[in-house]
Amino acid sequence: MPTITASIPGATGPAPASTSHPRLVADIGGTNARFGWVAAPGAPVAHVHKLPVPDYAGPAEAARAYLAKLAATPDGDARPPCHAAFAVATAVAGDRVCFTNSHWDFSRSAVQTALGLQSLLLLNDFESLALSLPGLQAAQVRAHPGVPRPAGGTLAVVGPGTGLGVGAVVPDGRGGWVALPGEGGHATLAPADDLESALLAAVRRQYSHVSAERLLSGIGLPVLHQGLAAVHDQVAPALSAAEIVDAGEAGTDALCGQTLDLFCALLGGFAGNVALTVGARGGVFIGGGIVPRFADRFFRSAFRQRFEAKGRFQPYLAAIPTALITDTLAALGGSALAIEQSVVRGA
Repeated sequence: MPTITASIPGATGPAPASTSHPRLVADIGGTNARFGWVAAPGAPVAHVHKLPVPDYAGPAEAARAYLAKLAATPDGDARPPCHAAFAVATAVAGDRVCFTNSHWDFSRSAVQTALGLQSLLLLNDFESLALSLPGLQAAQVRAHPGVPRPAGGTLAVVGPGTGLGVGAVVPDGRGGWVALPGEGGHATLAPADDLESALLAAVRRQYSHVSAERLLSGIGLPVLHQGLAAVHDQVAPALSAAEIVDAGEAGTDALCGQTLDLFCALLGGFAGNVALTVGARGGVFIGGGIVPRFADRFFRSAFRQRFEAKGRFQPYLAAIPTALITDTLAALGGSALAIEQSVVRGA
């Protein structure tokens, strides 16, 4: 089980280990559930292990399997967890959580009881990823060069994955952070030039509303590819997101290459809109699993130029750092921070 370094900012003082640690964290999607362990005050998230969701009836059963594996590991830990926080890739409202892309349908309180926990927090996955931002280390990100990093302020994340997630965190004035989860990926996407206007017009023939997620995501890349083909009066084969990335990166398909370049440009414009909307003067981070697959191209692309291209507010945006999150386990640090802040508030 590997260890990740994820500091937990916002704590005003360590809670007694006998009553507050160890802690269990998880990042749960439709396919995999990643579990991690916080053994003591100030410790990083460690012993990260991935379990396939289809193999278990629910999170309690998966957590028990993880805990059994942890206890059997030579440097593991057989203690039961005191607190837990699970980030879930679905909406969180009330006690019941039902995944749309897996069979897991469970009660938060029932899972807490089954695992003998003092508390169990459930967070939307982008709420957890946003909470990870204050504690990200240099090894977990790749920053755009030449942009100074402010000392603090609101932080935002835009994450093209299967869909498009958007989140932010703001300082709470007491050394902690408050997450601002939302559904920003479904905001209307705006064109910046004639090509993009023609592209959106072509896509609107199929979809009456063209959101950012409609083009800037795993489900969106094929739509962007086909829309671009229509603009160029070409007939292109239906390709998956992975096939578009592979062909664009290999240089074997010019339309796929242009699709990736336009993806980066549109993402830059959208990320700039997010920065202006939430006042993310502390930085905007790109998360999700899409962009790391063509990271070098992303850093050569028009992303940063389009991020700043907001007319009179270009100087405002020029001072905001942007970076790519390269650590796929970063959200676990956000879950750890959520527990820390909850325990401190309840102390």
